[in-house]
Amino acid sequence: MKVAVGGPLKVAFRPWVEGLENVPAEGPAILASNHLSFSDSFFLPAVLDRKVTFIAKAEYFTTPGVKGRLTAAFFKGVGQLPVDRSGARGAGEAAIRSGVEVLERGELFGIYPEGTRSPDGRLYRGKPGGLARVALATGAPVIPVAMIDTEKIQPPGKVVPKLMRPGIRIGKPLDFSRYQGMEHDRFVLRAVTDEVMYEIMRLSGQEYVDMYATAMKRQLAEAAKAEKEAEKAARAALARAEKERAEKEKAEEEKAEEEKAEEEKAERDRAAGRETAAGNRAEDQQAEQRRTEP
Repeated sequence: MKVAVGGPLKVAFRPWVEGLENVPAEGPAILASNHLSFSDSFFLPAVLDRKVTFIAKAEYFTTPGVKGRLTAAFFKGVGQLPVDRSGARGAGEAAIRSGVEVLERGELFGIYPEGTRSPDGRLYRGKPGGLARVALATGAPVIPVAMIDTEKIQPPGKVVPKLMRPGIRIGKPLDFSRYQGMEHDRFVLRAVTDEVMYEIMRLSGQEYVDMYATAMKRQLAEAAKAEKEAEKAARAALARAEKERAEKEKAEEEKAEEEKAEEEKAERDRAAGRETAAGNRAEDQQAEQRRTEP
C-alpha cells in the first residue's frame, strides 16, 4: 500500500515534511497527531519508511457487499486496526489494547488525541484516556505530529480532493517515563495529554480550544438543527401569511363581485322603472289625446 497509495500521493500532492529525523528507525513509538481530514491517516504513513498502525471503527471492516469488502481490504492494507465501539466503555479500552499490542511488537502506533476530526480547523482538547494510558503502560516515547492544510485538500463531506501541498511537521519525542506505573491516576493522564497537545499546538500554529471536539460537533449539530427548524418555521409562517393574503384577496374579490352584481341589478331595476314610467306617460298622453279629440 505504500507503493500503491503512498507513491501516487507523494507525486500528486508533494507534501512537505519537517522533522523526519525525530521518528526512530526502529523500536516502538507513538505518533500523536492533530486530526484535520480523513486523508491524515494516508499522508503521514506515506512520508515515513516505517509502517504506522492506526485504529479505525469496526464498521469499516464489516460492511457487507463488494464495496464493503473493498473498503475492508483497503483499510487493512494501509495498516488500520478495527475497533469495536460497542460496550459500556466504547472504543476506549479496545483502542488501548490495540495500541499496546502494536507497541509491544516494536512498531509505530498512530493516534489522534482529539478523538475525532476538528470541525473547524482549530485544535481541541485531547482526551486523556487512550494516548496517555498507552504511553505509560508501554513506556514508548510520544512523538507529536502536526498535519497542516489537509482540511483544505479534503474537507468533511467532500469526495474529490483538491490538488495542493499539505505539510507535516514532526516534533521531538516526549519522554513520560517519570510517570511510569501511574496510568490510572487521572491527574497524571490529564497532564501527559495536555503536554502532548501543547507541543502539537506549537508545531501546527492552530488556535487551541479548551473543550472536546465531540462537544463542539454536538453544539454545531444542535445549532444547525435549530437553524433548520427556524427556517422551517419561517417557511411555514410565510406560507400561512401567503394563504391568509390569498384568502383575503379572494374574499375581497367575492365581495366586489357581489357589490357589482347588486349595482348591476339596481341599475336594471332603475332602467326598468324608467321604461315603465315612460310607458305610463305615453299611455296618459294617448288617453288625454282621445279625450280632447272632437
